[in-house]
Amino acid sequence: MKRHLMAALLATSAMATAASACEVTLRSSDTHPEGYPTVVAVQEMGKMLEERTNGRLCIEVFHSAQLGQEKDTIEQTQFGVIDMNRVSMGPFNNIIEETQVVSLPYVFRSVEHMHNVMDGPIGDEILAAFEQHDLVGLAYFDGGSRSFYNSQKPITSMEDLAGMKFRVMQSDIFVDMVGALGANATPMPYGEVYSSIQTGVIDGAENNWPSYESSGHFEVAGYYTLDQHLIVPEVLVMSKASFDKLSAEDQAIVRQAAKDAVPVMRALWAEREKVSEQKVRDAGVEVITDIDKTPFIEAMKPVYEKHVTSDKLKDLVTRIQATE
Repeated sequence: MKRHLMAALLATSAMATAASACEVTLRSSDTHPEGYPTVVAVQEMGKMLEERTNGRLCIEVFHSAQLGQEKDTIEQTQFGVIDMNRVSMGPFNNIIEETQVVSLPYVFRSVEHMHNVMDGPIGDEILAAFEQHDLVGLAYFDGGSRSFYNSQKPITSMEDLAGMKFRVMQSDIFVDMVGALGANATPMPYGEVYSSIQTGVIDGAENNWPSYESSGHFEVAGYYTLDQHLIVPEVLVMSKASFDKLSAEDQAIVRQAAKDAVPVMRALWAEREKVSEQKVRDAGVEVITDIDKTPFIEAMKPVYEKHVTSDKLKDLVTRIQATE
């Protein structure tokens, strides 16, 4: 932890001069590379803030995991060392109960369904839950649909998954999901996946088209199965300590700018998905689309029974499923 805190402070110091024109520069972390839709969206949010506050506020985005992997940056954001953070929902599952529901396999019927849920009162309710954990939930970004990829063989059924080792995010739900499908889950940071597949520590992982492509994982895992087991939104959060230092006026501007960055991100995401898929296909990856998802969905029953235990979570699942 101390090592990551020091890295954050050093990186912040190095970038301070470039952002010195603003009265307050919010330091924002992202594990994705420069040009990735989430990175660009937060940069656009920064432009909105600078314009709407007449230069009082701006954002400096530290992309490519410069400040650490997601688990570490969440802690740094809670402590106020990092001001803002774009994070996958999975790492929050063991911290914020409500985030477990939107991380459940097949809880969303489509990306459109996910948008309708997260853009409405259910999404606002989940964002509000972050404040009890020293964070302010600002907005949701798209994470696409996640599917399995591996270095060994085409996966066309659950039987093909038996005994295989897959990296998952550090979330109990993701571990249990893989186990329910008959495979073995290995939680590990995103940055370790490439070498772990390359050296045979794991057989593969699961992710969306842009992450599969931008990470280079397709170079070492040449089989991609479109089972689309997860459609998990990502979240932009702010340190409550940093947020509370702002005036009420600036807090409202930050919240609105975050919301206004969402359509920017979604447009970039839709385009990036197409580009990434084409690049992967052109590289010769075998993409498996002919797959019956029904057994996968039915296998998730014990995952729901284990993780959806409180009345609060059961109600959230019911309301999500009832959303058109």
